[in-house]
Amino acid sequence: MKVCTLASGSSGNSVYLETSYSKILIDAGISLRQIKLRLANIGVEIDDLDAVIVSHEHSDHTHAINRINVPVYVSSNTTNIWKDKVFNLMEFDSETTFEFNDLTITPFSVPHDAIDPVGFTVDDGNKKLGIATDIGSVTGLVVQKLKGCNVLILESNHDSEILSYSKYPWRLKQRIKGRLGHLSNKQSGWLLESVFNDDLQHVILAHLSKVNNTPEIAYETSYGVLESCGAEQINLCVAPRNTIGEVITV
Repeated sequence: MKVCTLASGSSGNSVYLETSYSKILIDAGISLRQIKLRLANIGVEIDDLDAVIVSHEHSDHTHAINRINVPVYVSSNTTNIWKDKVFNLMEFDSETTFEFNDLTITPFSVPHDAIDPVGFTVDDGNKKLGIATDIGSVTGLVVQKLKGCNVLILESNHDSEILSYSKYPWRLKQRIKGRLGHLSNKQSGWLLESVFNDDLQHVILAHLSKVNNTPEIAYETSYGVLESCGAEQINLCVAPRNTIGEVITV
C-alpha cells in the first residue's frame, strides 16, 4: 500500500492511495491541473486513476470531482447535489462497508457541519489505512473504526490558545472549536492515544489551519503522545498545505 497527501487544509484536500490493483483519490479538493501536476511528481498519470472516493460535499474536498473521468463515489445522502454534474456518479451508504477492486472501504460517520460527513478505513487485505479529517469531536464510533490501522491520517487543525487570540470572528471561532467543527491538536493527540496499536507504523497530521496552528506545535503534541506510548519509532509527519506530502509505503 502506498499513500501520499496531495493537498491538506482549508484550501484543498486530496489523498492518493495505491495498492496492487487500485489507484484512487480520497477527495479531490484542488484543481484538476494541480492534481495532474502533483500526481506526476510521484510518477502517476491522471488516466491511471480508478476512482475518487468523497468524504463530504464541501468544496475543499470536491473541487475537481466533476472533471475527473473515473467513477466518483459519494454518500447516498448527497447524490442529489451531484446529479447531472458528475460524469460517473456512484454511491455508498455511510454505514456500510463496500468493495472496490482489491480494497475493502469502510465509511463511518463523523461529527462535522456537512450533510453526511464520513471518515474511512481502507484495507487491501494486508494493510489498513484510516482517515479522519474534518471532524469536530471524537466519538466512540470514530475510535472503534480507527483501531488496528497501520497508517493514520488524522486532523490536527488548530491550537486552542492561538485560536482564542486570533483575529477570526467570534462565530467562526465557535464553529471551529464546536462539536461539528475541527479537531484541536490536543483532541487529535487524544484520538491518537485512543487508537494506538502495536501495528501502527505511520501517522500523518492533516488539515492544519494556516492561521491558528503551526506544524511544529501540531507535531510536538502528537509526538508527546507517541512518546508516552513508548512508540517514538513511529513515523510522524505533517501533511503540507499546497504540495505533495511524504510518500509512505507499507
